[in-house]
Amino acid sequence: MNKGLNVILVSDQANKNYKGPTPMLIDKHEADNVLKRIPGLTIKMNPELAAIDQVLDDDELFCMIRNDLAQRYPKTLTAGRKSTPVEVVLRMLAIKHLYDLSYEQSVLQVADSLVLRQFCRVYFAAVPDQSTLCRWANLVQPQTLQAFNQRVMNLAIENKLTHGRKLRMDGTVVETTIHHPTDSRLLADAVRVLGRTLTRAKTLLGSKTDLSKETFRNRQRSAKRAARKIAGLSRRGREQLKPHYQRLVQTTKATVRQAERVLAELQNQVADEGHGLIDTLQTFLPRAQQVLDQTVRRVFDGEKVPPTEKLVSIFEPHSDIIRRGKVNKDTEFGHKVWLGEVEGGFIAQYEVLDGNPNDDSQWQPTLEKHIQLFGRPPTQASADRGVHSADNEAFATELGVKRVVLPKPGRKSETRRQYERQRWFWRGRRFHAGVEGRISVIKRKHGLDRCRNRGQDGFERWVGWGVIANNLTAMGKGLSP
Repeated sequence: MNKGLNVILVSDQANKNYKGPTPMLIDKHEADNVLKRIPGLTIKMNPELAAIDQVLDDDELFCMIRNDLAQRYPKTLTAGRKSTPVEVVLRMLAIKHLYDLSYEQSVLQVADSLVLRQFCRVYFAAVPDQSTLCRWANLVQPQTLQAFNQRVMNLAIENKLTHGRKLRMDGTVVETTIHHPTDSRLLADAVRVLGRTLTRAKTLLGSKTDLSKETFRNRQRSAKRAARKIAGLSRRGREQLKPHYQRLVQTTKATVRQAERVLAELQNQVADEGHGLIDTLQTFLPRAQQVLDQTVRRVFDGEKVPPTEKLVSIFEPHSDIIRRGKVNKDTEFGHKVWLGEVEGGFIAQYEVLDGNPNDDSQWQPTLEKHIQLFGRPPTQASADRGVHSADNEAFATELGVKRVVLPKPGRKSETRRQYERQRWFWRGRRFHAGVEGRISVIKRKHGLDRCRNRGQDGFERWVGWGVIANNLTAMGKGLSP
């Protein structure tokens, strides 16, 4: 493994003694066999996990992750303290998402299990702590995980676990971790973040500034009281809520003005030590302004603000408002994710969509990507009623798809009814229904019901690892005896 790579073996004592500023990226620990080191031990790796273990030995997969981790520091390859090995990071992240664990749980599970120590190539070395694992994980780019998944699919094809003859596609929503957005909560969040930043700025500036004490006043308690009052009266008429909203808006505006003055002062007075506070204010001030604007428009002007102009979280501003007409969940906050699944339980492709586009717009690019991966069109392609159009059917037929399973919504002609009653059509629909089961699996087993990462990149990273975990599981089942 790892031909042509710089493999550096490291001792734990060297790690403890070194106090330099930058770590040296290493590839792996010295090989060992934990399960054979203890006399009389009969523990074995289960067949599926053993198969996944072999898949992750692939050099291309290793190099993809290594290239991203090498970007942490400019001199990470040549100088500094020895880092957590790339191989360990890759395999611990795989374990995390295979079993839907937190970073803390992943560390504890690997530390307490001889089997997982062997799988993660930790052996008897120290297991990286949760903060270290999290920092390394955040270096893996979303586009790298796309390529990683494509390599896994290529390995599945090489091992004849799938042939890509049947393609079924569907969309689902992965929610972001935010509280239910209301105008009052968003305003209170803005005041809270800006207020605590002002408190930190006051300590940093000290006697360097001529700004008054009032400029650094934290109005968080006032905003919190007003938001609670609004929540308690939320079922009453809009006119009864307006006075409380007025106070909350005034509190937020005052905090924004304070933050603007403090930001200007920080930019003039402090150097490197103030960059974190400056970045925080520059990030959250525009979001606070947007929340103020949409609140005034909605509450006081009676305007219906379009979803594309709404901010539903000041912490996760990338979150979209998704309305799909579900009975028990009419509105969701996150991103729509489009999936293309082939036989064998493999998600051959995925895409995090921007906004809430119509499903029918995903049909053609999904088929084109399928051809790029498998070298030919699927024999059968299917989607639900929302994807149907004459253009989509014609496009698939022209590509060479023999069985196009796109049920037509609404009233149908007799000719259309007879067409959809054909044996191959309803069997295709029955096969397509399995995509809902696949979506259920990746949500329940691999955490794609709700993203626990932060930011747009974090969201795409979360989705990527969830899909990869599903495909590694399918590989394990397919390759195990």
